Amino acid sequence: MSVYRSTRSSAEQQVSFEDAVITGLAKDGGLFIPSEIPSVPTDFLSAWKDLSFQDLAFKIMRLYIKEAEIPDNDLKDLVERSYSTFRSEEVTPTVKLDSHDNLFLLELFHGPTYAFKDVALQFVGNLFEYFLQRKNKGKAEDDPTRDTITVVGATSGDTGSAAIYGLRNKKDVSVFILYPTGRISPIQELQMTTVVDDNIHTLSVNGTFDDCQALVKEVFNDSEFNDKWHIGAINSINWARILAQITYYFYSYLQVSQAVGHGRVKFIVPSGNFGDILAGFYASQMGLPVEKLVVATNENDILNRFLTTGKYDKGDVKPTHSPAMDIVVSSNFERFLWYMIKETIGKNDEKATGEILNDYMKELSTKGVFTVPQAVLDKATSILDSDRITNEETVSTIKKIYEATSNNYIIDPHTSVGIATTLNQIKKDNDPSITYVSLSTAHPAKFSEVVDAALTSYPDYSFEKDVLPEELKNLSTLPKKIKLIETATLESIKDTIVKTLS
Repeated sequence: MSVYRSTRSSAEQQVSFEDAVITGLAKDGGLFIPSEIPSVPTDFLSAWKDLSFQDLAFKIMRLYIKEAEIPDNDLKDLVERSYSTFRSEEVTPTVKLDSHDNLFLLELFHGPTYAFKDVALQFVGNLFEYFLQRKNKGKAEDDPTRDTITVVGATSGDTGSAAIYGLRNKKDVSVFILYPTGRISPIQELQMTTVVDDNIHTLSVNGTFDDCQALVKEVFNDSEFNDKWHIGAINSINWARILAQITYYFYSYLQVSQAVGHGRVKFIVPSGNFGDILAGFYASQMGLPVEKLVVATNENDILNRFLTTGKYDKGDVKPTHSPAMDIVVSSNFERFLWYMIKETIGKNDEKATGEILNDYMKELSTKGVFTVPQAVLDKATSILDSDRITNEETVSTIKKIYEATSNNYIIDPHTSVGIATTLNQIKKDNDPSITYVSLSTAHPAKFSEVVDAALTSYPDYSFEKDVLPEELKNLSTLPKKIKLIETATLESIKDTIVKTLS
């Protein structure tokens, strides 16, 4: 069907793919979701097993995008260009960790900014450009009717640089990225602030990531400002980001099931804003026979607490060794919850489901907490499992994998949260017939302090020699462009955008 609706709408809705992508956030504050989740062909395990990542991406995206919106040749070209920037021919290779018989790692850090966000944001950048070129065809450069997009996004580390690298120098696109001052790694900050293209603007905000994310939502909810400046989203609230990430679940599953000779596979996903694991949920609902999806959280464990108690309670954010996951409100969880409500207390009525979810979101906004009925929790836990990993466990797991692998494999702290959760799952399941695929979401070079803290005692270890890629070594020598936002208010962000673009 390939049409979209808001999670919070209690009315009939049919929004096109282009409108869902360009708008990002629905006017009622909800997130766009497909009205129906399409199914893959019944023979996909055999028919798709030898496809390249790019060919697989095309087939999956085609199920969600009408050919009338993006013709086949154009979609194929978008996919090819988006993944031509990756250092691995496989784009997202799955590698075997020889420390355990049934443990694999899905490496998602081979894109331009060494983080999993590249898989989606290289595609989203090209998609924005495609839609704008089509709208502006035949219009002069100085034509005041030219369509433009002002992208406003928040980052806890990796989204910002991935968005900047995906959108730098894109015609008719201006980019404003907000990040919490002092709460991302030095390399993550350098990756953003050393991009000095005219259309890129990096804002260091005095506050937390949740403050930044709340400001972005306020900008979107200011309809007058939004209409004037054509605000667009690159955070994982943008549906196109989720869509692009579905591919690597299929690609990895097809690789692993052929390697081990069976299809009992669990995916373990380091989770903050819930976008990465949400893509796995869509893959499973499309027909990928996943044994279980496992949410791996750090000490900011709102998702683990919800899946244990049914209570979604914000609490306070704690700085941890895995800063990209230092989030107390996981935006994309709203999408998952919509489906859980629809199939239980919503009684498969989309309008009733939107109304129920909207009430929960109001409770979260006013009280900081809501609780779902047992039926909704039972449905959620039939699909998801979860675990909470401490800072100490994060460091010890980096050591453990370094010691236990024949090639002294080095992981970043977010990947460590995933692997620590995986090792707990292996112990709990005690079932050698299950294969575990843990998602590696970032290159260890981006988190030198934690990696060094874990590994400096090993005589053969060298961060410069073993971890740091050549292109990241040069970042500190480059000129920087950055604006400090001392007061984290909507007016200060709007004022910055207006002054910059006027």
